[in-house]
Amino acid sequence: MSLDLHTQTPIRSNVSLAGLTSMRVGGAAEYFISPRTSLELADSLVWASSRNLPITIIGAGSNLLISDQGLAGLVICTRHLRGIEFDEQSGQVTAASGEPVARLAMQAASRGWAGFEWAVGIPGTVGGLVVMNAGAQGGCAADCVVSVQTVNLTGEPKLIYPQDLDFSYRTSALQASSQLVTEATFKLQTGGDPEAIAADTEAKLKVRHTTQPYHLPNCGSVFRNPLPQFAARLIQDAGLKGYQIGNAQVSELHANFIVNLGNAKANDIFSLIEHIKTVISDRYGVVLETEVKMIGYF
Repeated sequence: MSLDLHTQTPIRSNVSLAGLTSMRVGGAAEYFISPRTSLELADSLVWASSRNLPITIIGAGSNLLISDQGLAGLVICTRHLRGIEFDEQSGQVTAASGEPVARLAMQAASRGWAGFEWAVGIPGTVGGLVVMNAGAQGGCAADCVVSVQTVNLTGEPKLIYPQDLDFSYRTSALQASSQLVTEATFKLQTGGDPEAIAADTEAKLKVRHTTQPYHLPNCGSVFRNPLPQFAARLIQDAGLKGYQIGNAQVSELHANFIVNLGNAKANDIFSLIEHIKTVISDRYGVVLETEVKMIGYF
């Protein structure tokens, strides 16, 4: 099956999505494409819209739980939308939505550009970083976003600025919008010492790797922190570290992570999430909200 317009990347049917998520779970997409250009992305949106098909966008699949039943309509994977451009005069860097955040952070550090060191351990793409206002170690996307280039479901582009993105803790206006990110521009600090910034970046990466269960499939932090409290502390204090449903387990290393011990089903993970929410609500009166995006469930 191929698109009607300019794209050469084929649309495929009944494509398993488990291998495209960091949890390694999930059913199949009714239709699937991984466009390699913004034009292919726009054309695939037009193709789906003309057929009244629901559209789901996934990037690195690192903050995602897809139902075992799979997804109806067209699933668009943006991880092949790559490219990074550094503007030395303005101190701005523009990256395509499928660009890995960690790669962008390392390239910025190697140039002596500061302000993105915190992002090195985030296992997602630039598009996801902006949409969810992802952050770590005191930094977040909202700190440095200059503009976001998007496209709507009919393929029309739109440039959006921070004042219209409504950034707040782990969210942005893009989460409830029909605008899809194609690239984002960030303002960093130029002229730094590449060795010092690279060392700081590596140190932050080491902290994440030693405190989080990167050795097992996971979807990152499962719950938002119910500030001023921390989700991991509540889950740990409730005695849930190591608690297991099927092959899904609350990480023994970091309680706000759920890991796939091998052959877990999405339903195992979903059930474990619901169990944690119930326990924390009953014990502390705190309603935990998921940071991981769950699709195909509601």
